[in-house]
Amino acid sequence: MKAIVQERFGPPDSLQLMETEKPEIGSGDVLLEVRAAAVNPYDWHMLRGDPRIARLMGGVGVTRPKARIAGVDVAGRVDEVGTDVRGLLPGDEVFGFARGAFAEYAAADQALLVPKPAGLSFEQAAALPMAAVTALHAIRDAGRVQSGQRVLVNGAAGGVGTFAVQIAVALGAEVTGVCSARNLELVRSIGAAHVVDYASEDFVNGPVRYDVILDNVGNRTIRDLRRAVTPGGRVIVNGGGSPGHLIGAVGSVLRAAVVNLFVRQQIMFLPTTQSQDDLLAVAEMVEAGTLRPVIDRTYPLADTAAGLRHVEAGHARGKVVIAVV
Repeated sequence: MKAIVQERFGPPDSLQLMETEKPEIGSGDVLLEVRAAAVNPYDWHMLRGDPRIARLMGGVGVTRPKARIAGVDVAGRVDEVGTDVRGLLPGDEVFGFARGAFAEYAAADQALLVPKPAGLSFEQAAALPMAAVTALHAIRDAGRVQSGQRVLVNGAAGGVGTFAVQIAVALGAEVTGVCSARNLELVRSIGAAHVVDYASEDFVNGPVRYDVILDNVGNRTIRDLRRAVTPGGRVIVNGGGSPGHLIGAVGSVLRAAVVNLFVRQQIMFLPTTQSQDDLLAVAEMVEAGTLRPVIDRTYPLADTAAGLRHVEAGHARGKVVIAVV
C-alpha cells in the first residue's frame, strides 16, 4: 500500500510517500480502506516531536517517531475485521480514530469507530473526529454551556472553533466568534450571533462579560481572559498556541492550577481524548442538522506535507483533509 512515512522528527518536508505493508490487526481491531483523513495540529506536533517533554512520556518516541505513519482522523470502508469484532462487517462505511491514517489502509480499534452519517462524504466525515470531539468536550463538558449563556470562541474559524460555535448554538447559547476579517461571514454563517475582528476590536476590554470563553489561539494571557469572563465563569484553553518547544503547555497548566485555588472563575485545559460515545454524539448532531464540517482545502495523499504546512501556518478555515482514494 502507499503511505506517508516519517523516519525522523522534522518538518513536513521530511515525509515520504512510500510503498509499505498493510498494517496487521489484533482481535479487536478493524482494517480500514482509508478514503479520507484529516490534518490536526496534533499531527504536526507529533511530526516534529514537539514539545520535547512528549518524547520522554512514552507515546511519541525519543530519537525518532514511534509510529512511522502519522494521522489519526479517518473515514473509510471496513476491509477486514478481527476475530472479536462484533457489529462491523467488510464494506461498512465508518469514521473515527485510527493508527496511521495517512495511508491507503489503517488499523483501528473497533471501539473508536462509528457508522458514517449517510449524508456526509468521506472527506466531510474525516474532518469530524478530533476537532469535533474536542469542541464537544470544551462546550458541553468543560464549559457546561446552558441555554441563554454568553459564549465566546477565540479562533472561531479554525477546526475546533467552527465546531465549537455550532455546538454552543445548538445548546442555546448566544455565541461571539473571534476571527480575522476574511472569516467574519463564515463564522456568522455557522450560527454566531456576534463576530469580532481581532485586528480591529479587543474583546478583553469590551463591555461584554462572557459565561464561557474557549480559547483556541493562545494569543491572550490567562489574566486577560479572566477579565473578559463573568466572576463565576469558565475559561477553557485548547492546546493551540502553547508556548515553548521544551515543555509546551505543561507550564501553563501548572500556573492555571495555582490560579484556580484563589479565584471563583475556573480555568481548564483540554486533554486530547478519543471516545466512541463522543463520536456517536457528534454523528447524532450531524444527522440532526445542527453540526456540519467546514472544509478549507483537500489535498491528495501525495501532498500530505503541503496540508500539514498549511495547518501549521495557522490560517486554515475549518479543516484540512487528505483525500486518499
